[in-house]
Order: sequence, then C-alpha cells, then structure tokens
Amino acid sequence: MSDMFEKTAFGENIHEYTVSDLSGSVKRIVEREFSRLRVRGEIGRVSRPRSGHVYLDIKDDRAVLAGVIWKTTAWNLAVQPEEGMEMVATGRLTTFPGQSRYQIVIEDLKPAGVGAMMAMLEKRRMQLEKEGLFAQERKKKLPYLPDVIGVVTSPSGAVIRDILHRLRDRFPRQVLIWPVAVQGEKCSAEVSRAIEGFNKLDGAGPIPRPDLLIVARGGGSIEDLWGFNEELVVRAAAASDIPLIAAVGHETDTTLIDYAADVRAPTPTAAAELAVPVRLDLLTRLGAFEGRLVQALSGRVLARGQRLRDISRALPRPDTLLEGPRQKIDTASARLPAALSASVKDRRVNLYRSTGTLQPGLLRHAVESEKGRFKGLSARLRANALERDIERRGTALSGLSKRFARAHELQIKKCRDRVEGVGRLLQSTGHKATLKRGFALVRKDGVLVTSKALAASATKLEIEFSDGRLTVGG
Repeated sequence: MSDMFEKTAFGENIHEYTVSDLSGSVKRIVEREFSRLRVRGEIGRVSRPRSGHVYLDIKDDRAVLAGVIWKTTAWNLAVQPEEGMEMVATGRLTTFPGQSRYQIVIEDLKPAGVGAMMAMLEKRRMQLEKEGLFAQERKKKLPYLPDVIGVVTSPSGAVIRDILHRLRDRFPRQVLIWPVAVQGEKCSAEVSRAIEGFNKLDGAGPIPRPDLLIVARGGGSIEDLWGFNEELVVRAAAASDIPLIAAVGHETDTTLIDYAADVRAPTPTAAAELAVPVRLDLLTRLGAFEGRLVQALSGRVLARGQRLRDISRALPRPDTLLEGPRQKIDTASARLPAALSASVKDRRVNLYRSTGTLQPGLLRHAVESEKGRFKGLSARLRANALERDIERRGTALSGLSKRFARAHELQIKKCRDRVEGVGRLLQSTGHKATLKRGFALVRKDGVLVTSKALAASATKLEIEFSDGRLTVGG
C-alpha cells in the first residue's frame, strides 16, 4: 500500500504538457541549438509544388534529413538541386509540428566541390548527347550576311557593348536585344524563353524576325555559368530554327549550350566576328572581281574583233561578187535585139507558108458550103429559143467577163509586184546602186579595166560615177 502511494504521488508531480506546448518547446530548443549549420549529403527526393517552394531530402548511407527551400531563396540559387547531386546546404534546423519531424530550412545550397558539379554536368551531357541534341547533322549553317541579329544577354555590362562595337566596325546590322538574367535562378528560364520568343516571331509585325541568334555572357565561375548548363536552355537551343551562336564565358569555359548551338564562339566578341564579314574586305574583293570582269570582257571583245578581221580578210570583195552577174546581164542584153529579129523573121515565114496554100476557088466553094449549112440550121432555129439561149449565154458571158476582169487585174498586180521586186533587186545589186555607195567603173575604149597593169597602159580612161562620167587623159 505504501509503495502504491509513492508511485502515484511521483506520477502526479510530472509536468503535464499539451501537444502544442511540447512541440513548441522542442522547436525552440532545436532552433536555439542549431541556429546556423552546414550539412553535406546527397540530394534525394526533390519536389517543386506550384507554390514555388522546393522540398527535398539530404541523405547519407545511414540517415535522411528533410529540407525546405523557400521560394524567394530558390529563385536566387546559382545551382538548382537535382536528385543524386552531392551538395552542401547552409541554413537553420527547425521542426514541423504538423508531422512531428525536424527539417533544415536551407538558405544557401552549393555543390560539394567542383568535382561534384563536373560529375553531374558530365552525366547530363551524356544523357542529352544520347538523345541526339548534339548531333552534327542538326547543326545549321550560319547566314553569310544576316539582316537582323538577335542577341540574348544582359542589357547592361561589357558583353553587349563589345558585340555592338564589333558589329559596327565590321558590318553594321540591325540588332534586337532580348534582356535576360545571365546567372542565378532566373537565368535558365529567361534564356530559354528568349530563344523560343525569337523563333516565334513571324516578321509580319513591327518587330522583324532575326536571321541569326547570339546567346552571350562574360566569364565567371562554374556556379555563375550554371544557368547555361540547365536542360531547359539546352533543349531550347537545340530546337531553335534560327541559326544560333553560343558565346558563354571565356575561351576555356565550356557549357552544355555550346554543344547544342550551331556554332560555339570562344568569346562574345568572336561571336560578332562570326556573325558578319568585314565590309571593307567585301568592298576590296568586289573591286577585284570588277577589275577581273572588265579585263575578261575587254580581252574577249579584242579576241572576237581580231577573229572577225581575220574572217573578213578571207571573204571576197563586193565588186568581185558582182562582176560575174554584171557580165551575164551585159551579154544577155547584147544578144536580145538579134534574137528578137530572128523570131520575127521566123514568124513571118510561117505566115507566108500558111497563106500560100489558100486559093480563091476553094475559098468560094467553102463559103457556099457554109451558106447552105447555115440556111439549113436557120430553118430549124426558133426565135424564142434563140432569145433564151442568147440571154443565158449573155449571163454566162457577163459572169465570165467579170471573172476574167478580176483574174486580169490580179495577174497584172502579180506581174507589177514581180517587176517592182526585180526593180528593187536591180537597184540593190546593179552597178548604179554600187556607184552610189562610193564605187566607180573604169573603162578603156568601152571595156572595163579590172587590173592595175591594164590601167597603167591606157592613155585615156573613162571613169563612171553615180552622177556622171569623167574622161581622164587623152
């Protein structure tokens, strides 16, 4: 009985807490003892609800620590937590009474050394390469001279000034700047949106569509450049329909966007040099091409002229071509009167032969016979039939007369056209037309002189010009 009283009295002396009081006391003790600490471990489960906060686990081979990153802190992290990364979290330890657990409120999160970041970077690179995002056949050729260049970078700083200055020195172009954050939590999202935004421009509105994109940033640590290693940026660069130059960091810096871009530039200034040629060099080359073109054309014209002169020397002279036809015309004209006289004589002889066979007695007999035949026919004829026949034949004769008249006029027109054509041909090929072109005919005693020796032996020459004849010598 005594023992029972002592146990009851002892139990009643223990302070009695409510659940909330106990949770609050534990929370104050934990937060006072662990107000600032650093924890190193492997990132486990990562959850990103729509609120913008990040919930994750930090674990090692024996324990798991829950962690939370509030939205305002998550936006400013240089490197976002990913499952499997070994990182160092800096923050304060607290409890979550709703689930009776303790957790770390992370204020800063960094990879556990450069080696861990490089290992994660290499793992991501191999994964994206396996998907074909870095394949060479995906690369697009840069335009030789783009009209509009889109630049994705920070609007302040030396990078954009260097790009604009180099473009202005080499070949001024229209430049569109899409301002983005080049480090921190907002970097990857803003850069990817800028690339996608430039690609969505159709050029029909007031803002033209760029022919070339440059994604640029100055040098920095691996944490500063980490936004350009994010998968979001790499996929946006690989999906860009506009040729893209990546110029992130210095020459020794390498980010994943360099593999996805069509061309990697070691520096932003080098990106501007890759984007456009040197205008003065183009003008010099254009001048050289123009000189070569003029020289080639001049040489070709000279060669053709010499060829034409060589061919013209092999052709006969125009007066030589006319000598044969002219002589034939003269020979035919000389034979024409004698031929006409002989034809008249032949026809007169034939007429005499025909009239010589005619006799008066035979003629009278033939006349009487025809008269008798005519009387027999006249007795058989009737006036009405004759009149109708005369009328019919008159109509036929009238029609034939009209046809004959038209045929006669047509024949006369054809003959006149042929005569005019022959006349024009005679004017163009006759010696009169030749004389009008500056030539002259030289005759000796009425005979054409066709050689220098014959002209030298003559004492008197007759020279015929287009407007008359002139006698020389004698």
